[in-house]
Amino acid sequence: MRPEDLDVALRPRSSWEAMELGTALLRRHAGAAWRPWLLATLPVLAILNAAAWWLDRLWLAALLMWWLKPLFERIPLYVLSRGVFGRTPGSVETLRAQWRFGRGALPAYLLWRRLSPARALLMPVDMLEGTAAAQRRARRRVIGGPAYGQAALLVWTCWLFELALALGVVATVFIAIPPELLPGSLKSFWALLLAGLPAWMKLGLNLALWLAASVVAPFHVAAGFGLYLNRRTETEAWDVELAFRRLRERLAVQSATPLAAALLACALLLPSLPLRAQQAADGEHPATLPQVFGAEHVDDARFRDAAARAYRDPLLGGQRTIVEWKLKRRPEPDKDRQPPDLSGLFGLLARIGEWGLWIAGAVLVLALLLTAPRWLPWLRGSGRRSDPLSAPVETAALPPPPLALPDDIASAARRLWSGGRPREALALLYRGNVEAMVRQAQVELPPGATEAQCLRAARTLPLATARELFAQVVRMWQYAAYAGRLPAQSEFDALLDAASLQWQWRR
Repeated sequence: MRPEDLDVALRPRSSWEAMELGTALLRRHAGAAWRPWLLATLPVLAILNAAAWWLDRLWLAALLMWWLKPLFERIPLYVLSRGVFGRTPGSVETLRAQWRFGRGALPAYLLWRRLSPARALLMPVDMLEGTAAAQRRARRRVIGGPAYGQAALLVWTCWLFELALALGVVATVFIAIPPELLPGSLKSFWALLLAGLPAWMKLGLNLALWLAASVVAPFHVAAGFGLYLNRRTETEAWDVELAFRRLRERLAVQSATPLAAALLACALLLPSLPLRAQQAADGEHPATLPQVFGAEHVDDARFRDAAARAYRDPLLGGQRTIVEWKLKRRPEPDKDRQPPDLSGLFGLLARIGEWGLWIAGAVLVLALLLTAPRWLPWLRGSGRRSDPLSAPVETAALPPPPLALPDDIASAARRLWSGGRPREALALLYRGNVEAMVRQAQVELPPGATEAQCLRAARTLPLATARELFAQVVRMWQYAAYAGRLPAQSEFDALLDAASLQWQWRR
């Protein structure tokens, strides 16, 4: 990797700034990263869900997609490793490169390093540097170093974002439900959770988890790649190297013109150099002080004496004696002295331990033999049965049969309303409408069907007036049953008359 070719400004950053640098790189190359991601993950998602559906283990598809994330995370890593040098690879090039890119390090990240909290930080070391195994171990220690904690926190943050996005996709379904039908829908959803989700709902959850992972996983890889670049900048001083390179280029440009002029001047002076050298050789004599200073030269003996005394001063030069404490030399150990022979003592202790183990084993076997009548039948699966006469007989009460509807539902409902029992009157009206709807729509409802299930079944009624009437009855019953809001008597009478006319009840 050549630092001078990088398309980013290199400088020492904090870990959080380095993560932001990686996410900025991903936003710059978003299309090049997400297009091959979708092209690679969608077929795998379809194949895994089809196989899991055939095995009736749809949860296995979600687990395998989560476990294979390092296989797909190579795609944004490949794009970012090229994009940081200013080159954006195409989708076809990226997908073709996956057959070779990081193939040697991939088994480790799918097996023992799959749960590593610093996976996004260390994957570039194994898949981009191409060093030997021993060097990769040393490089992982150096790169991981002080950034390991931030990489682990990055994993947890991305996992929480994925969970929030998946739950948001599920919650979006409930936003589309009308408010008056929401209590029944939530009740039905809770019943499905307790009884077991159907296959179509499990497939929807797998799709929601894949969508969340497709959004968050490239950001996870990009943030780890930013941490990797920052650690290499810190350990290899890329920013200092680039600064020296820029300084060298600037100095080379500035000194090019003076250097050329100097070379030209030297070339012009070369013919006269031999003559001057000969003249200098003929008249070369050592220069003396009188020749240099001429009439200004003064030979001052007092100055020489003062300089000599100054050099003899111990404060200016000379030697000094410094006294300091030192440790006494410790006596060297006697190498000929042999340690005492303790082999006999250790042998005695080993024999005592061996006999102790034999005694403990014998006591354990004896205890097992004495207690065999108690645990042996249980071990065989035929434990002692208690006396059937002494065990209390428990009888479960059968659920009461559903109340039969009266022949004249309208009159019975009016009597209940007039008798001060409006909730029972509304319940009778609701049951009568459900029975009439089932008869006219020719549908079958499961036992204990909820209001939402009844409304979905009522959509098959041939007349729009019947569908609207049934929805009004269900709404009035839900307000009374769940919110405690009873209708006025006029509303009840009007709805009862409409139901009697629609379903042809006796009046």
